[in-house]
Amino acid sequence: MALAAKLQLRQSQSLVMTPQLMQSIRLLQFTHIELERFIDDEIERNPLLERAESQDDAVSDQAQKIDAAPETATAGDWFEKETAWSAEAISEKLDTSLENLFPDDPGTSERLGPDLTAQWKSAFGNGSASSSDGFDVGDMAAGAITLREHVAEQVALAFADPAARLIASELADGLDEAGYMRADMAEIATRLGTDRAAVANALAVCQTFEPTGLFARDLAECLSLQLAVRDRFDPAMKALIANLELLARRDFQTLKRICGVDEEDLLDMLAEIRALDPRPGMAFSGGASDAIIADVEVRAANDGSWVIELNPETLPRVLVDHIYFARVSPHAKNQTEKDFLAECLQNANWLTRSLDQRAKTILKVASEIVRQQDAFLVHGVRHLRPLNLRTVADAIGMHESTVSRVTANKYMLTPRGVFELRYFFTASIASSGGGDAHSSEAVRDRIKQLIDEEKPADVLSDDAIVDMLRESGVDIARRTVAKYREGMNIPSSVQRRREKRALASAGR
Repeated sequence: MALAAKLQLRQSQSLVMTPQLMQSIRLLQFTHIELERFIDDEIERNPLLERAESQDDAVSDQAQKIDAAPETATAGDWFEKETAWSAEAISEKLDTSLENLFPDDPGTSERLGPDLTAQWKSAFGNGSASSSDGFDVGDMAAGAITLREHVAEQVALAFADPAARLIASELADGLDEAGYMRADMAEIATRLGTDRAAVANALAVCQTFEPTGLFARDLAECLSLQLAVRDRFDPAMKALIANLELLARRDFQTLKRICGVDEEDLLDMLAEIRALDPRPGMAFSGGASDAIIADVEVRAANDGSWVIELNPETLPRVLVDHIYFARVSPHAKNQTEKDFLAECLQNANWLTRSLDQRAKTILKVASEIVRQQDAFLVHGVRHLRPLNLRTVADAIGMHESTVSRVTANKYMLTPRGVFELRYFFTASIASSGGGDAHSSEAVRDRIKQLIDEEKPADVLSDDAIVDMLRESGVDIARRTVAKYREGMNIPSSVQRRREKRALASAGR
């Protein structure tokens, strides 16, 4: 058989992850804070992008730009010039289309503007200035002091000897965020060329710092330091601190025998322990926390339905400056400058379309979640339905991965509070009577209610909770009840029984 070369044509389809396609995917899963940072970076790189202003400011600014434009550059001139060379350049450089990512968007210029949803279109012209332009008194607030700064101030005042001050600084470097000293004293002594006694003396002084409990090497020492300051570190309390593992197991009978006290004294000692701070350093680690801003707002309508809107505060206001493009494009000196302007216009248009589609996708997913979880919004967590990503994806005609990205780190403001979108996606637990399945979150709430309502003489075991749930139509295994109970930090029935008996004895 002779070998011969021949030419064949073959058509095939493949998904190419172009930079623009990857950018659009990233936009879906950005939080509004990450999205604002991303847009700020894009505006800094792209001269054709700008933040949208309020309607009045935009009108006046637009009039100034038109007045300042050269007389020779009329509207028809710059539009013809733009379409003459930039459209061709953009079509050659465009690496993908939004239709590859969003099949439900035709991508035509006719639909780009009118297709904006009414719920969020008004956000681009609500007549209010951007919050970043206003004065915020919080900008003048002093920064929160850190644990290291707090300890450094006390080290400077407590040690006059430079050598002891150096040792104390090394000890301070060994503090973790909870205020515990995790450094090895022998290693510090070796590194500084001193003996362990000097390090121990410095540590003893550091353990007198405020808040009391800093520089403790374990929980028992942290509690002991605080009790000593309160003059409550007597022999009985020492025995209790030395047996914290028994306290964790709520073995009160053994603790009474070891400490040599009765139930009333033991309960008083436990109350003192609860008043202590097991992590004194955490007071300096929080700082200012970012408040959760809901991406979607849901409120009841007069006709009994739900009004679903995107929060204007989380919507970026970005415009493509076509006037500036028309002004500078005729003055491009070479092909490199033309290519740069074409790329800037292409990226700007792509970004605005991607933001448009991102907003519509979030609204579409949120609307379907509200439709599926209508009973939860009306009656509460007991009526939360089991829901998964595929159900929502099939209902709105999108891929499951797209729904997953949209629901990541997004929040919904409802009449029942602020919830992450993924809160509404829960596992399904079968019904014992063959009816509708139950949401795992609703079952957790039911377990918590049963335990809260139990009496000291009738503490429910996990098996008893299983029987009660099955009577109410929930088919659940005992190990699942134990997992849900532990996830809510609820002790076992044995530990609850011991604690309730001790409290009942104290009440008598």
